Formats: sequence, structure tokens, C-alpha cells
Amino acid sequence: MDRPYPPAGRNVTAQRKRVCFVVANEITATAFLLDQIREVAAQYEVCVVLNTRNPSFLGAYGITVEVVSVRIERRIRPLVDLKALFALWRLFRARRFDLVHSVTPKAGLLAVLAGFLAHVPRRLHVFTGQVWVTKAGIARKILKYVDTLLATLATDVLVDSPSQRDFLIAQGVVSPHKSTVLARGSISGVDIARFRPDNAARAAIRQELSVAGDGVIFLFLGRLNRDKGVLDLAAAYARLCRQHSDVWLIVVGPDEQALSKNIRQICEPCADRVRLVDYTSEPERFMAAADVFCLPSYREGFGTVVIEAAACGVPAIASRIYGLTDAVVEGETGLLHAPGDVDALTAAMARLSADSGLRRTLGEAARSRALADFPMPALTSALLDFYAKILRTHLKNTTPTSNRR
Repeated sequence: MDRPYPPAGRNVTAQRKRVCFVVANEITATAFLLDQIREVAAQYEVCVVLNTRNPSFLGAYGITVEVVSVRIERRIRPLVDLKALFALWRLFRARRFDLVHSVTPKAGLLAVLAGFLAHVPRRLHVFTGQVWVTKAGIARKILKYVDTLLATLATDVLVDSPSQRDFLIAQGVVSPHKSTVLARGSISGVDIARFRPDNAARAAIRQELSVAGDGVIFLFLGRLNRDKGVLDLAAAYARLCRQHSDVWLIVVGPDEQALSKNIRQICEPCADRVRLVDYTSEPERFMAAADVFCLPSYREGFGTVVIEAAACGVPAIASRIYGLTDAVVEGETGLLHAPGDVDALTAAMARLSADSGLRRTLGEAARSRALADFPMPALTSALLDFYAKILRTHLKNTTPTSNRR
């Protein structure tokens, strides 16, 4: 971003307040924030900042807002990050936003720091998980300090699950009075019109992947990295598939750490029943095709994919960690196991593969809970209420004393 932005020069009481969303990339915006951006834009003047080569990408979703490209990268790159910080500071100074709303760690740190330096009145960050939880030594200390700094510089903090909030408070990262969970949790809720049982999609995906019609599909969908427990899942499946010829493993998502080869090697005895899909823009079709959703993760903020699968009527097997304990009701909507416990994961997969009645019971309960507790409109409405509250507080605090009553 190398062009100057003219000052807003507006009367805050005469024009709509200005909100700036800051995320790292298009994937975050399209996967989680479309409904929020759309509804916020109906009430506020909205700008979206992210790393993109296509500033008009939101138009494909019927959203007309200003998009500004700033090179925000997930990896730590000091020079690139410093340039991004300066670009955000310059933009915030020129536009005088009333609220900056950030998601994901790198985007959050840069946005909140730039917002602090530019005197943006409300700086809101959403915590969706902590990278440092699985780290040790100096790396853990540094990354934890970054999250603590982020929370300190933010004026408001949202956390996408109650158990994650409790953890962050216990760790001294966020304070109870400055952190909130919207509704029942999750970053954006579930689009229940999109994520639903779909027999046509179920049949089509099974045909595309050459899965036997009555085969039991265990599905993982998300970024492929070790912290997601995908190698544990592969090991558990390799044990299970030797004893059951009707079980299949489908792994969908970008391979961040070149783990595909490892997964294939681990599952080599049953390679003919393993399918790896690099990317999909239609996760709902794979979820509708699955019988059990698996997320044996070592760290999660909430696990939105779990409730998306639940909305499709698919029960989950997940690790018993903060975040996922909010997404799965143990024994009611799915089964939980200790993180890293391949024996327990294998046992849970064996139990559900053998009991279609239990899969159906858990799946029906999971769908009912997703519809009742996590519909997207409820989360968006809660966010708008939160905006109104913090912006009203800001207006009250900045009103001249002579005008107060």
C-alpha cells in the first residue's frame, strides 16, 4: 500500500461510525466473517484490510465495501511485518476509524499496535486459539508474551469459547473485565442453510472418491499440521482399518507441513481406502458425506468445523482440550479422548464404526445443538450488540463535560 489516504474530516455525530476489519488473508474473511462484514456494513462504514491481490473479491459474495491490501503474513518476517505496521498506522491515522476489529494472531498484533499508535478509540481483537500452548521453553514465553501484549493494547477482547477464556484468564493473558464470549461461543456460528444433511452431496462425494456406498467415512477437514493431530488420526486409522474393511479415511485441507507423505506411509496397509484432498471451497459437501468427524487436535480456540459437521448431522471424535470441550458435549454429541492418546482415539473410532445406531443418535443430538446454540445470525446479532455497547461507551467518554447531564 503506497498511496496516501485523505483525512476523513467528518463530524462523528453526523455520519456513520467507521469500522475496519483486519485479517491476514482472504481465507479467514470468507470462511468466518462474510455474514459479520455484510451486517456490520449495513450500520457502519466498513473497510476490510488484508493481504490480497484481488481487492474486489468480496463482490462475489454480494458485499460492497472498501478493501485495502496490506502485506500481512502468517510467518514472522521482521521487515515485512514492520512495513505492514507502518501501512496500517498510516491508514488508521488518515481514516480515523472508530473501531478496528482484528482476527488471527499476526493481524491482531499489527492492527492493535498500529491502532494504539494511531489513537484509534476502540481496538477489538478476537482470540481463536494460542500457538504457544504446544510450545516449550523460550518460544512459549515469547509467543505468550505477544498474546499478553496484544490483549493489553486492545481496548476490548473477544474469545471464541468459554473454556478458552477461562484458560487465558488463568494464564494471566487477558483480564476478566476486558474479555467476552459472544452468545454460546465460536467465531461466527454456523450457516445452517449451507451446512445441513444432504443426501445428494453424500452420494456425489462418495462416487467422486470411489468410496463404497455403505463404507463408514472418518473425516478430517482443516489445515494439515502436527498440532491438529493428523498423524495421530492416521495412526489410529491404520490400526482400525486392519480389522475393519468397511472404514475409510478422508483428509481435506492445505498441507502446511508436508504431512501428506507421512499420512500415506502410516496408512500404507489400507492406502486404497485413504483419500487426501488438498483444498475445497465446499466443505459442507464432504461433511454431508461423512459418518464421523475427527479433530484430535492439541490446541483449538473452539473448533468451528466441529459444529459445522454437527449441523450436517455428523457426530465428532475430538481431543479433550479447552475449546473442543465447548464444541462437543461428551457422550451426547460426540466422543472425547485425551490429546495424543492414539489408543483412546482408536477405541472411539472402533466404537462408532461398529455402532450405526450410536452414530445416528449422536449425530441427531449434534445437529439439534448446532441449530439451537450456534446459528450464524445469533452470533452476528451478538456482535452488533457488542459494537453498539462499546461504541456507545466511547461516545459517552468523549462527550464534552458541558454537554453531559
